[in-house]
Amino acid sequence: MTSSSQSAIAEHANDLVLIRRIPASAQTLFRCWTEPALIKQWFVPSPWTIAHVELDLRVGGQSLIVMQDPEGNQHPNPGVYLEVIPNRRLVFTDAYTAGWLPTAKPFMTAIISFEPEGEQTLYTARARHWSAEARQQHLDMGFEQGWGICADQLQALAAQIA
Repeated sequence: MTSSSQSAIAEHANDLVLIRRIPASAQTLFRCWTEPALIKQWFVPSPWTIAHVELDLRVGGQSLIVMQDPEGNQHPNPGVYLEVIPNRRLVFTDAYTAGWLPTAKPFMTAIISFEPEGEQTLYTARARHWSAEARQQHLDMGFEQGWGICADQLQALAAQIA
């Protein structure tokens, strides 16, 4: 993580959290999280890419982000929005898909917040896992490094579009 990263005390035992002060407006960061063309530019660490994005930005609306690994294998990540507060907060989960259909094996709920602080935004990305095992699996997958790289990419993109 970069020097602008911070750690946070988890609100829940199964949380993993990344906090960063980003020199961009909350509105710009929210756009990066909610516009498919922008998500494709920062959401996964290179050399991974985003092959496809579908967003229905409302409570109960579908989120589908398809990640693609360097070998071309696609990894769909369907979910549903639980909370949408423009320029302030997004909450979504993979526990459900469109139409509130339960998934076979829920992994996490993401709680993303954007708190304006003058010319900067306090950006908090929280991954709340369904179990201690899922939390550990996410750590083993490289949560800290991967989400840190993505936050760097988010910050760089926000600087370009501000």
